[in-house]
Amino acid sequence: MKIEVGFDYLGKGNLVNFEKYQKKVTEINETIKNRTGLGSDFLGWYDYPSRIDEKVIKSIENKAKEFRENYDVLVVCGIGGSYLGPRAAIEALNGIPSSDKMEIMYLGNSLDSNYVDSCINYLKNKKFCVCVISKSGTTTETAVSFRILKNLLKQQMGNDFNKAIVAITDETNGSLRAEVKSEHYVAYDLPRDIGGRYSVMTAVGLFPMAVAGINIREYIDGLKQGQIDFDNDKIKENSAYQYAVERFYLYTKKNYPVEVLAMYEPRLTNLKEWRKQLFDETEGKDGKAVLCASCVFTTDLHSLGQFIQEGSKILYETIVYVSKPNKDIEVPLCDDDSDGINYLAGKKLSFINHKAYVGTLKAHSESGNVPNITITLDEMNAKNLGYFFYFFMKACAMSAYLNKVNPFNQPGVEVYKKNMFHLLGKKGY
Repeated sequence: MKIEVGFDYLGKGNLVNFEKYQKKVTEINETIKNRTGLGSDFLGWYDYPSRIDEKVIKSIENKAKEFRENYDVLVVCGIGGSYLGPRAAIEALNGIPSSDKMEIMYLGNSLDSNYVDSCINYLKNKKFCVCVISKSGTTTETAVSFRILKNLLKQQMGNDFNKAIVAITDETNGSLRAEVKSEHYVAYDLPRDIGGRYSVMTAVGLFPMAVAGINIREYIDGLKQGQIDFDNDKIKENSAYQYAVERFYLYTKKNYPVEVLAMYEPRLTNLKEWRKQLFDETEGKDGKAVLCASCVFTTDLHSLGQFIQEGSKILYETIVYVSKPNKDIEVPLCDDDSDGINYLAGKKLSFINHKAYVGTLKAHSESGNVPNITITLDEMNAKNLGYFFYFFMKACAMSAYLNKVNPFNQPGVEVYKKNMFHLLGKKGY
C-alpha cells in the first residue's frame, strides 16, 4: 500500500520547502499523539484501528450475513459522516450500480418530502432492513426518517419489526440507546470520543460495508497500516503531512481560498463528499480555511473545466487518481466509423481515461496557471480504502492545527438547528 503525493506549482514543480515546516509539524504530531491540543476529547479515531475488538468484528460479520440472507434492501439511516462514510466506501468498492450485491439505500440525510416519499413507496414492495446511525437519536433528519421506516416495518412485520433493525449509537446515553433497550434492537457502540466525520472506521462504516459484502477485515488492515505509516513526524516520509503542508502553503503564502477535489471515476463521487465534509467541517472556523469543492472528471471538464482553465485564479486542484481500474472495457471497432473514433478501437477505457487525466493536468497547471496536487493510489480495494481514509483523517487533523483551529467541533452547524427548532415550535427554542 502506498499513496503518492505530487505537487506542481504553475508548471514549475514543487516550490514548498518542507524543512521550513518540519518543526511545526513535529510539534503538532506530538500534540495529536499526546492528545493535548484543541478538541483532544475527540481524538479517539487516532488509535482506534489498533483497538477494534475482535468480538465486535465477528458480531458485525454474523449480523451482516443474517441481513444478506433474509432481506433484499438495507436502508442506512443517518446524516453527515453517519451515512457519507459508509456510502463512500460501498460505492467506491462495489461500483454504481452494483447488480451482484445487496441493494443499499440511504435515508435520514434529507427533509425533502419528494425524496423520502419515493423511497418509502419503493420499499413498500421490498423486504428491507434498517441500520440507523445516530449518537443522540434526536438528529431531526435521521429521527424523522427512522420513525417513518419503523412505521412501515411494523406494517410489514408486526411485532417482529425489531429483528430488521440494527442501531449504532452512544453506548449508554441518548434516546436511541433507550429505544435499543426497550425494543431489543441489536446495537453497536459509536464511541463518544470519535466524531461523525471520523466514524467510518467504527461500526458506522463496518456494519453497512459488511452487509454490502465487503471484506471488513481487509479494510481494517488498511486502517491499521495507515495508523502506523502516518504517525511519522518526518514530512518527507509522511504523504499525509506533505498534503497538509502543501494545502497550508497554498492558502497562507499563495492566497488560494478554494480547493477543488477531482476524481476520474463516478463511483468515487461520495468519497469526495465524505472528504468535503471532513475538511470543511473540521477547518471552517474563525473566518479561516480553504473551501473544499469537488467535481468528477471528465464529466465536469465540459462545465467547470472552462472556469478552471480560464476563470478567476481563486482555486487549486487536488486530483485523486486510481491507477488500476477494478473492471475495464474495450472500445469496439465499427465498420463505417460514422462517429470517427475507430482510432480508439481496441483500446481500453482506462487507457483513454488516463490520457484525459494527463492531458488535463498539463492543460490546467501549465496553460491555465492552476496549482495541482496529485494523490495516486495503485488500485481501489478494501485494504487500500482503509489506508486512504486514514490518510485524509490524519492530513485533516494536521491541516486544522496548522490553521490553529479546533479540528473536532462544529459550532456553526448548531446555528441553523437553533433557528429551525424555533420555527418548528420545539420547546426550549
